[in-house]
Amino acid sequence: MTAYSDLVAQITPREDGFTAHVTDDWKQGRTTYGGLSAALCVEAAQRAFPEAPPLRSAQFAFVGPAAGELAIQVKVLRQGKSTLFVAVDLLGETEVATHGVLTFGAARASAVSYSDAPCPAVARPEDCEPFFPSDPNRAPHFSQQFEVKLAGGTRPLTGEAPEYLLWIRHRDAAATSLSALIALADTPPPPAMALFPKFGPISTMTWSLDVVGLPAEDDDGWRLLRSRAETIDDGYSTQEMHLWDAKGRPLILARQNVAVFV
Repeated sequence: MTAYSDLVAQITPREDGFTAHVTDDWKQGRTTYGGLSAALCVEAAQRAFPEAPPLRSAQFAFVGPAAGELAIQVKVLRQGKSTLFVAVDLLGETEVATHGVLTFGAARASAVSYSDAPCPAVARPEDCEPFFPSDPNRAPHFSQQFEVKLAGGTRPLTGEAPEYLLWIRHRDAAATSLSALIALADTPPPPAMALFPKFGPISTMTWSLDVVGLPAEDDDGWRLLRSRAETIDDGYSTQEMHLWDAKGRPLILARQNVAVFV
């Protein structure tokens, strides 16, 4: 497999942006795994603007398929005293595959502080069973890049409540960057699949996320992810996603809109 840190190390600058090569072990069906597409957008923006403040928010539209040789174009939308808005396009051969809008913002003093994203109490990863099938032919190619343990909720095709509660981490111990965290945060299939009567195609259309914290440098890499479908109707599903570190601190709060074909 191509480790995440090796893949991003091969990102190459060019006159109008960057190029990246995505190997088949990072594919989801015929396209690049969505979490990796988003992560490549973030990685390119950070390289284009190394002095940018921290990433606060990002919105991604997964417009079409792309794999293999990819081009990444980065453009400033607006730069102020404390914020930077950047547009990023990930292109396949000639067409946009993923479009991202990233918002960077410097920290500032505030009299207000509040958080209401409690982490569920679950068993430790070593006490949980694997989520994906052990047979790689029955799981998406990209899933082999991650360790995924079932901490609660359900699985696809069970007919139970459409919610996953999973421990997840990169198999690549060197994948500790912010873009690696974003690549990890899209790991599970849509929870709507818990209600599927049989396996069928799905396609994430949009992903909106807010970065509310970063893990400590010395933690073990495990993240707890809760992904819950809120509505499923007319061939689309809306879902919320929360990601915490192993100590229960919120890292990413996100939403997705997913097309379902069953």
